[in-house]
Amino acid sequence: RLKTKQLENSRHTDMVTAVGWTTNNQLYSASDDLSVVAWDMSGDPQNLAFELETPVTSLSWQPAARGASEVLAIACSDGSFKIINKSGRIEKHATDAHKGAVIAVRWSHEGSTIATGGEDGQVKIWARSGMLRSTLAKSDRPVYSLAWSPSSDHILYASHKNLYIKHIQAGQKSVQWKAHEGCVLQVDWNPSNNLVISGGEDCKYKIWDTYGRNLYSSSPYEYVITSVAWSPNGELFAVGGFDMVRLCDKTGWTYSLAKPKSGSVMNIAWSWDGTMLAGAGGNGAVVFGYIVDKRMSWENVEIQLNEDNKIRVIDVIHEISEELEFRDRVINFSLGYEHLVLTTTSQCYIYNVQNWQAPSRFDIKEPASLIFLSSKYFALVDLTNGIQIYNFEGRLMSNPKFQGLRVEFLNPGSLSLSTDVVAVIDTANPKTLRLFDLISGKPLANNFEHNLDIIEVQANQVEHAAERKLCILDSNRDLFLTSVHRNEMMKLSTMVDTFKWSEKSDMISAITDGNLLVWYYPNVVYTDKDLMQLSRSSRNVASDVGKMSVIDSFTSSLVTVRRVDGRIATLSISPYPALLSESANRGQWEKAIRLCRFVKDPTLWACLAAMALYSRELNTAEIALAAIDEADKVQFINYVKLIPSEVGRNAELARFCRRPQEAEQMLLQARMYYRAIKMNIRSFKWERALEIALSNKKHIDTVIAYRRKFLEAGGREESLEKFKQFSDLETDWVAIKTKIKQEKESEAMQGKPFEG
Repeated sequence: RLKTKQLENSRHTDMVTAVGWTTNNQLYSASDDLSVVAWDMSGDPQNLAFELETPVTSLSWQPAARGASEVLAIACSDGSFKIINKSGRIEKHATDAHKGAVIAVRWSHEGSTIATGGEDGQVKIWARSGMLRSTLAKSDRPVYSLAWSPSSDHILYASHKNLYIKHIQAGQKSVQWKAHEGCVLQVDWNPSNNLVISGGEDCKYKIWDTYGRNLYSSSPYEYVITSVAWSPNGELFAVGGFDMVRLCDKTGWTYSLAKPKSGSVMNIAWSWDGTMLAGAGGNGAVVFGYIVDKRMSWENVEIQLNEDNKIRVIDVIHEISEELEFRDRVINFSLGYEHLVLTTTSQCYIYNVQNWQAPSRFDIKEPASLIFLSSKYFALVDLTNGIQIYNFEGRLMSNPKFQGLRVEFLNPGSLSLSTDVVAVIDTANPKTLRLFDLISGKPLANNFEHNLDIIEVQANQVEHAAERKLCILDSNRDLFLTSVHRNEMMKLSTMVDTFKWSEKSDMISAITDGNLLVWYYPNVVYTDKDLMQLSRSSRNVASDVGKMSVIDSFTSSLVTVRRVDGRIATLSISPYPALLSESANRGQWEKAIRLCRFVKDPTLWACLAAMALYSRELNTAEIALAAIDEADKVQFINYVKLIPSEVGRNAELARFCRRPQEAEQMLLQARMYYRAIKMNIRSFKWERALEIALSNKKHIDTVIAYRRKFLEAGGREESLEKFKQFSDLETDWVAIKTKIKQEKESEAMQGKPFEG
């Protein structure tokens, strides 16, 4: 909910045209009365910052990434713009920047460039020194608003009914589309979620992607939409109109509606920590809005932020209702994995949901803009320190960093952590996923490169580091699964709206094209891809969740989904796969078989088959595969059982799981040269088979003999140069078979036959 506050007697005597926050959460407001006033966070005016000679139409603070010496760019109605420091000293003055008023001004995200839009229909790019770099666009209609892309290489601007996205370098492809039925008055482009919002004279606000596709369109309101603004993390946005400030979710639905006595809200600006906003009132009022009544739930616990420094805890099972009061204003909090992590302006508090009386706490230099939780650790993200990893006792574990990291561009989908790995989408190059060791903060040897931009990443929460997997969603809405230790992507599904790992088991849920998909055993992609569809459940939930829904949580057998209209839908899934996984993890295979026989579900049998194959439990795999009529695989399992050595059996299973290099390595390390050679021959990898034979000086004649037999069967001549040099070698099948027999007997004597 948005709680608004304004002075009874306005500090300004004329229309307030622009507002903007500094990084230390001080607000500056500019008015047609030619004054610029500084305000504190409580909504009280501090002082008259400075006065100007011409009315201000827009202002923009230089981003904090450029250092502590904050300056602001001010657009004026006389066609000029100024770069002014906080004390009012004019550092640069660009006169005659536009013909007519300069309506919009914006710093680029790195703070080195300024964009202006004017009444003359032109968009211009300026250097920090005030020198004109280029005229980006010319139009016969005024440019009322503009915004920079996340990478600061494109400009979004509004002219008449249309929106335009143009590259700042000439000759690049541009995008344009009709956005509203009336003139577009305000736009904003969020660097965290890469989405665009617009408001216009048709009394609607709309959400767009960067291709011009409409993701949400509001119903028409009574008055014109005069201002729109994203929150810094891209999870919320605010919409302003006549006596109206509307707080909305990033998907478009409205959290709350406030009706201040402000006239038309001409401009909206968010504080850097995203906890409050300010609006420029057409009647001279400056409206302050505070985010209150924020709620979060996890299993049987609900947290409510009632006031800026008070939180109510409700535990419905233990019938507990407590109020936690803090010395400073609460900035952010996150609930999950049996813990509440909360940050104020100066401290971080860590509560266990079993004990609300004795939290761990430590001091922080800057409020955290984002909090990420995992089963054993959590991460705080702020502009000064970047990404910091802590355990739930409050001890700092690591501070992962890399060149080009822009933490202000991170969003809840950009980072994920598990018990041993931190995964971060590179904001400078979204096709790259960077991995770090959680304890040391050092980068891992392998980063992941994708062919499309990655928009979300999540890590599973299982205990074993060897089982660490990541799910990524790309800009094409394709869902991929990858192991941290195997640099290969496996596509799970297409057209995915949202996905989530289970908190307590190794399962993935996703909503795609109106269906709820649940992969009960994702490791199946590394054992037998043929079982992937069989071990997955699918259910149509379009009537329950609609479009553009978001999975909030996935615990036990419940999937909680937030609909596009803000309502919560709870979807249930079968509890048996989690029980089956628990039995398999404990090695209780007989219990797992009894469970499958009781449930009589082919999906459960397929999961058991995949689990058994992954764990090399051949008897269980044979029973499970027989239950789902996979006769060819049952026959293969029986063949594997006859192999006299454990290494040979493991190598065959690795080959079955499409890991031939791993299988070959096993055999060579055990000096089973014939099996390694024969495995490559069966795969028609003749040159590799010969390479193994030559390097180990074993079975060279065996490879040549099988090669000749293969060519004779097909009536072909030798075409491989490596084999042509052995054209004079005679084939003695008796000697070859004798050697093969001897090696098999040696393997049988040294090996351990399959039991059971």
